[in-house]
Amino acid sequence: MASAVGRGAGAGPLLLGVRHHGPGSARAVRAALEEARPRVVLIEGPPEADALVPLAADEEMRPPVALLAHAVDEPGRSAFWPLAEFSPEWVAVRWALEHDVPARFIDLPATHTLAWGRQQDEAGVAGERPLDADADADAAKADTAADADTADAAGDTAPDPTPDSAPDPDDVRIDPLGVLAQTAGYDDPERWWEDVVEHRGAGKGDALAPFTVLEEAMAALRETYGSGGHDRDLVREAYMRLQVRAAQREFEGGVAVVCGAWHVPALRQKTTVAADRALLKGLAKVKTDMTWVPWTHRRLSRTSGYGAGIESPGWYGHLFSAPDRPVERWMTKVAGLLRAEDRIVSSAHVIEAVRLAETLAAMRGRPLPGLSETTDAVRAVMCEGSDVPLALVRDRLVVGDVLGEVPSAAPAVPLQRDLARLQRRLRLKPEALERELELDLRKETDAARSGLLHRLRLLGIAWGEPAASRGSTGTFRETWRLRWEPELSVRVAEAGVWGTTVLSAATAKAEADAVAAQGLADVTALAERCLLAELPEALPTVMRVLTDRAALDADVGHLAQALPALVRSLRYGDVRGTDTGALGEVAAGLAERVFVGLPPACAALDADAAEEMRRHVDAVHGAVGLLGDAPAAAQGRLRTRWQSVLRVLCARETVSGVIRGRAVRLLLDDGELAQDEAARLMGLVLSPGTPPADAAAWIEGFVGGGSGGGMLLVHDERLLGLVDTWLTGVPAEAFTDVLPLLRRTFSAYEPGVRRTLGELVRRGPAAGGGAAPAGSGIPGFAADLDQERADAVLPVVRLLLGLDEVAGTAGEDLAGVTG
Repeated sequence: MASAVGRGAGAGPLLLGVRHHGPGSARAVRAALEEARPRVVLIEGPPEADALVPLAADEEMRPPVALLAHAVDEPGRSAFWPLAEFSPEWVAVRWALEHDVPARFIDLPATHTLAWGRQQDEAGVAGERPLDADADADAAKADTAADADTADAAGDTAPDPTPDSAPDPDDVRIDPLGVLAQTAGYDDPERWWEDVVEHRGAGKGDALAPFTVLEEAMAALRETYGSGGHDRDLVREAYMRLQVRAAQREFEGGVAVVCGAWHVPALRQKTTVAADRALLKGLAKVKTDMTWVPWTHRRLSRTSGYGAGIESPGWYGHLFSAPDRPVERWMTKVAGLLRAEDRIVSSAHVIEAVRLAETLAAMRGRPLPGLSETTDAVRAVMCEGSDVPLALVRDRLVVGDVLGEVPSAAPAVPLQRDLARLQRRLRLKPEALERELELDLRKETDAARSGLLHRLRLLGIAWGEPAASRGSTGTFRETWRLRWEPELSVRVAEAGVWGTTVLSAATAKAEADAVAAQGLADVTALAERCLLAELPEALPTVMRVLTDRAALDADVGHLAQALPALVRSLRYGDVRGTDTGALGEVAAGLAERVFVGLPPACAALDADAAEEMRRHVDAVHGAVGLLGDAPAAAQGRLRTRWQSVLRVLCARETVSGVIRGRAVRLLLDDGELAQDEAARLMGLVLSPGTPPADAAAWIEGFVGGGSGGGMLLVHDERLLGLVDTWLTGVPAEAFTDVLPLLRRTFSAYEPGVRRTLGELVRRGPAAGGGAAPAGSGIPGFAADLDQERADAVLPVVRLLLGLDEVAGTAGEDLAGVTG
């Protein structure tokens, strides 16, 4: 190998074989370029990215970033080429820009790479699939990311054999690092690479020595294994040889090539131009766009499923950036992280951890402490042997949550530009670390944030996921979990076919989804999402489809499923100030159809169908209760009609017991059924004439299903007495049949409720449904209100609710609190 380049037309290219995302390779590349001073730098990567190279010098560019190529006609068909600060390719690009030297990418164009994926999909065979983030996980199984070529930066995924057949040994790419490490007596390729490369300084006198040695090793491996089982490498290498020849002619030999070490022997190989062109003849093409997108350390790691990843991007980034004493600086970072999590870590801990890491390295025969030694030292000294805080260190530091940034001048689809504008205006910065966002929809900015996140979800861009609000259950509160993943950039490109702005794209997508929706519940759910996303222009289309589907659907179950979503939409529309008049009319009409069809639909059902119908009854009851935004007359009519339906269900013997019991319970909760009447109905059902299985089903409907039935039994001794008396009288031969149903009913109660019920049964509640006598000693039961005890509760209630004063009698106050 020549020690310098550019000294004559006959000089060969300077081939710098690297490990992608290797900080040792990155340092060695910088040293070699400084010594050789080439006139052009050729880098393994898609040539379409040549126009994007100047952006790497932009002040707004912050690695890790990735080159994203996607097919114009199929934005979901895409490929990434990630680059971190410690990637040799990134170092080469930056060196070229700093020294005003051209930098060019010479790998096979992305237009062919993406076409390979399309051909395979059309053929329906196993192998290299579309190069997107989802395909990488499976590819990682076949292509070990630790090879010296490290799967070539997302573009080199190994063949994925079909599950029904064993892989052909000739089709499985070898792991060069694994072979070299095993030859050197190492059982871990990562440890071997750290010892021979990462912990070896690049001296001024031997800047090219690492590349010479690595090329010899790869040449020996390729002589043994051929192309390593990946025939597409032969095509890529032919293209790279043609580009190297062209650069040598243009720059008279002053050429440096930075590529995966696995390819170096092939680029050194003497072949004819005709032979290389023959390999490229007839390659398929697709129209392709390319840009820079942010990347994350987490997506560089193998644990994320990225096939060309590394185990510890945070650790490698530290090794690359630390000017000296990397172990001491690393332990200081770890101590800072643990202190931020309220763990006691002193300077003495840092000193002892460094000493232990160095001792372990010496005992293991390593030149410097590596990640395994520092991890063992952190576990023993700072984590006191616990893996719990150590997992935090691995997640936050060894892998890391660094999110790169790209300049605003980078090419982007119009939808991406509009999204970036909205993110800046609403102060919603994409972050790699998951965080919670609390929104108050009464505030203009928070309402706009909510609308944006809902629109993105409708477009399939899952930047935010709704979460349960811990502070309030009001409709004006929303909680989101936000986390930006790099593949969302692909989803944005895909969604660009629907429009140039987030609003127009979400509107068009909603209208298309409404037409394509299969069921009535799907359309009602879409209407709810349109209101949440504030898409008034999409609502007419959705409402038209909804009305047509509702008119044609006669299935009561479908109608009952659809009603709650419509009612929720009415509430959301009220909070956001949206006109939901048409939605209210459809909801009222849907409710009327449910009222008519529900009684006959509840007859002659088996146990599973009855339980499903019971859930529908609960959903409809909740929906009718929430129709408070409707006009008063219509509201009262709907509730009256629904109560009539429940009374019919209570009395009809052909209706399953679980539904009859639930109907009685709902009427009781609404105050439409007196306690005495509820006790009478329960007594009739639990009489000896009713089969035990039917009685158990009635009890399940009345006090089961998470409806607070346990507390009802705690505070109404008559009902508890009826259940207790019936249960003790169930014949032995029938008890085994009713036990599973009763156990399911009572096991759903909270532990405190079950314990209280057990105490009441042990003390002996009043039998026959009679009220407990005054002074019975059973807590919670009395014939009348105890004024003195109620007065004692009021100061505590006032403190909890923040009331300044308590007015009126105890009964009035308690009524106000509970109302």
